[in-house]
Amino acid sequence: MSTISVALTGNPNTGKTTLFNALTGARQKIGNWPGVTVDKKVGYFNHKDRIVSVVDLPGTYSMNARSAEEMIVSDYLLNEKPDVVVNVLDATNLERNLFLTLQLLESGIPVILDLNMVDEAKKQNIHIQVKTLEEQIGMPVVETVAKDTKSIQHLMDVFTQPSLQRYEPSALIQAHIEKVKTLTLLDNEDYEEKIIELRYALIDEILEKSVKRNSTHTTFTTKLDRIFANGVLALPILLAMMYGVFEITFSWIGQPLADWVDGFIADGITPWAEETLASLEVADWMQSLVLDGIIAGVGGVLTFVPLIFTLFFCLSFLDGTGYMSRVAFIMDPIMRRVGLTGKGVMPLIMGFGCAVPAIMGARALDSEKDRKIAILVTPFLTCGAKLPIMALFAAVFFPQQATNVVFSIYIAGILAVMLMAKLLNRVMFKKEESTFLLELPPYRFPDMRTVLLETWDKGKGFLIKAGTIIFAMSIVIWFLSNYNFSGMVDMEDSFLASIGGVVAHLFAWHGFATWEAGAAVITGILAKEAVVSTLGVLYGVAEVSEEAMEAAGQMQGSLGIAFTSLSAYAFMIFAALYTPCMTALGTIKKEIATWKWTLFSAVYTFMVAWVISLLVYQIGLLLGFGN
Repeated sequence: MSTISVALTGNPNTGKTTLFNALTGARQKIGNWPGVTVDKKVGYFNHKDRIVSVVDLPGTYSMNARSAEEMIVSDYLLNEKPDVVVNVLDATNLERNLFLTLQLLESGIPVILDLNMVDEAKKQNIHIQVKTLEEQIGMPVVETVAKDTKSIQHLMDVFTQPSLQRYEPSALIQAHIEKVKTLTLLDNEDYEEKIIELRYALIDEILEKSVKRNSTHTTFTTKLDRIFANGVLALPILLAMMYGVFEITFSWIGQPLADWVDGFIADGITPWAEETLASLEVADWMQSLVLDGIIAGVGGVLTFVPLIFTLFFCLSFLDGTGYMSRVAFIMDPIMRRVGLTGKGVMPLIMGFGCAVPAIMGARALDSEKDRKIAILVTPFLTCGAKLPIMALFAAVFFPQQATNVVFSIYIAGILAVMLMAKLLNRVMFKKEESTFLLELPPYRFPDMRTVLLETWDKGKGFLIKAGTIIFAMSIVIWFLSNYNFSGMVDMEDSFLASIGGVVAHLFAWHGFATWEAGAAVITGILAKEAVVSTLGVLYGVAEVSEEAMEAAGQMQGSLGIAFTSLSAYAFMIFAALYTPCMTALGTIKKEIATWKWTLFSAVYTFMVAWVISLLVYQIGLLLGFGN
């Protein structure tokens, strides 16, 4: 079978990624482009005896090669020379989208124009005359709806046609290209502005002949924005949305599934493993390693997989509706008060999933000051890896108020971000005004295939950690908790007890000054999930079933040795805010390119968490919440 290479390019929010997922499904790989941290997505499919390889290029508004995304698109298209370039256009906003199209044609790159989201254009009474548009540009034009199989099939048929090299830009486009060439030869400092004027003048001419619209039409998006982006209602609605996400995660869907997984591990895997090891007459130390180390450690983390996937599904669903872009718009006035812009919210939102891509995403911010501040405050957010800690303690100590308690931890993280962003902006960075340019995509019902793929992409990292890092750490933690230089000993005399005991002195006024808590804090710096696996090994608290919570059984009794409800909440606050994991610290080093800021991030987050956790516990005592 012959192979054809296809590149998808276009502006952000044109449905390009949805189209990519529709074409390739699960047959895709995600990595990073060489030398940068921008996602690289490559997939493939078979069509008419041809293997089609598809690259989803980063969304970009131009080929000016100034941002990382623009450089990737420009270098790939000009140097790699794919067989077919598909320029994905938002059919509801051709004026903006055709700017990139003209740049592609000016660079000598033949394209297929994919008018995506034509269904939304029709709803807005925008009528595009495809044949007229083809004649004016000289390139094939295809209409698609990314969720419509027939339109995708038609696009596939166009892919497999003979090479696009036989297509020539129209006389109108060729005349424009000659004007641009002539203009760039002039010794004129304003030539870039004049080129932009030329492009938009040509776009106006093209659209005047090929697009008809009802300018009095009020769009569905406009109607919704009157509510969701309303100056009075926007923030309460955002908080209600967040609360709803946590209610779904911790009450309606995520927790019941977590209970089922827990029951499967506690009542199925653990007894089976115990019987199997006993029947094989495996040595006692090996039985302890498997049961008290691996199953208690890894199993305790796997219990929270449903919560992780439920949360990621909700966030991906909201992102697919177009609402998450409004969050940046809504938060802009608040973010400006702390020295950032609403655009800074976007990488921070990613921080609820994982700090690593959020730190990487900060490079999209317009100023170096904004980028550094966003990187340094992102670790305060409660990422997916911290979620098992919150879920464990909420289930044990606050079973009837789990949603409210975890919601308050997330709010505490957001407030810490705001506070420290303000402080860093005033103390460590020059106060600079930052520009804020944001495009709001139309509201739409998310493509569920894309939502599920994104949920899997984000959640599988948690599973990989559980199967590799947490597995290895559970073995190490078991060894450290059962041995010292004298050999196998009681846990209280082990290496881990000694290490944890030293750390515990730091929390003498926090209510959790035990060596077990101190040990969990140390392992949590390696990976936040390890806090739960450490406690699982030390306390044997892998069970989180409803029966265990209602009966205040083994887990309540085990954790009750070290925590009261108040100290448990103080520990949750500390765990949510303190030093980012090693992977996140490594990413900070890579992004800021200096050890100074990396070490600063590690130390100052620990100090902030220590102070806030102390205040929570001591104020709680004064208010009578000591039990």
